[in-house]
Amino acid sequence: MGVQIRSAGPEDRSRCLDLLQMLRSAAGGQVPSTAGAAFDELLAGQRGQILVADHGGKLLGFASVTYNLAMRYGGDYCQLEELIVDPDARGMNVGGQLVEAVLQTARRHGCAECGLYLLPTTAHNRPFYERFGFLALDVEMRQSLGQDPAA
Repeated sequence: MGVQIRSAGPEDRSRCLDLLQMLRSAAGGQVPSTAGAAFDELLAGQRGQILVADHGGKLLGFASVTYNLAMRYGGDYCQLEELIVDPDARGMNVGGQLVEAVLQTARRHGCAECGLYLLPTTAHNRPFYERFGFLALDVEMRQSLGQDPAA
């Protein structure tokens, strides 16, 4: 039995948050206390969704996306927010299968474009995303609004 990519369900919440913590810990951070509520909102499907990679009942990774409205696209565009694969599943093409599923889902949703951000801690993943047709465009600017996401 191979890896199955499917929409996340409530039963996947704990494992997805564990994988998120794994990623955040590697970057020296921790998961915000509100991450579970964001997971639940994405499950509702209004603003995005979560796709999971399931191998015989074991969750190997997930991708979360948001759908954003922009006049410049005349509608929605997709943002790949998180792509996390269990380190034990690396080399099984789990990440690649999740990216392909995200792109297919975004097309079905009617999105004009799919984007993602690379951080200094994830910049080494650029060649991986380029294999799927992602292009580096510009530099992002941000401003903290004073909220501590880890609080």
